[in-house]
Amino acid sequence: MNGVKKGVGGTLKYASLVLGAVLAMLPLVLIITGSFKTDQEFLSTGPFKAPASWTNFSNYATAFTEGGMLRAFGNTIIIFTVAIIGTIFIGAAAAYALDRFTFFGRKAVLGLFLLATLVPAVTTQVATFQIIKALGLYNTQGALILLFTGTDIVSIYIFVQFMRSIPRSLDEAAKMDGAGHVRIFLRIIVPNLKPAIATVVIIKGIAIYNEFYMPFLYLTDPEKRPISTTLFAFKGPYGSQWEVISAGIVITIIPILLLFLFLQKYIYNGFTSGATK
Repeated sequence: MNGVKKGVGGTLKYASLVLGAVLAMLPLVLIITGSFKTDQEFLSTGPFKAPASWTNFSNYATAFTEGGMLRAFGNTIIIFTVAIIGTIFIGAAAAYALDRFTFFGRKAVLGLFLLATLVPAVTTQVATFQIIKALGLYNTQGALILLFTGTDIVSIYIFVQFMRSIPRSLDEAAKMDGAGHVRIFLRIIVPNLKPAIATVVIIKGIAIYNEFYMPFLYLTDPEKRPISTTLFAFKGPYGSQWEVISAGIVITIIPILLLFLFLQKYIYNGFTSGATK
């Protein structure tokens, strides 16, 4: 009887996993299918019907050229790279101070970071917009870099957990050799945080790559906008080129997918170590 229950339980478990995977992949399959259809075909056929030709790459060419995706990818790389580097150093430095130093209010600082994550971002947008405009950064990529560079409790938590696994004896040995805190941080701490850095890169990177609201709000010049806002070129008041938009979505997915596949082993190690150390 127990064997039958275990068999039924195992079947239901795997069936639910398969169902979840199918539901998660279904939108992507529909987008890929739609990207190979013509305009008339997209409007006249159902979303589950296969395209007449799987070699019709005209939508991809239109999305890439007329949508200015090459320029948008360049803008994204600039914003992404600078913001990620800033996030890593700010988050790692904050975690280094919280883990290696004892000072009054250390727990309060962590509590304030947590409190900041509980405040809805939309409630601070008016004040944030005024600050950006007062700094003269409105309609510049510097506005997005500054806003994206701000770290969060998740990255600090990941860095703190990894920091605790780095022996303090390394710090003490470096101090005996005359190294200061900055040198210890750059030469000892940062090189040992590679799995945590990879985890933060993919988490923060996906958030930056997919962000639509802030680029649309702070950048009025389309020439400066990142890839997340590029597809708006094919949507207007008189209609939308959904087959071209579908092709553009597939193109935008490829870079972040490759980044995830390249860093996935570090990400899983990062979450595992963060949960057990």
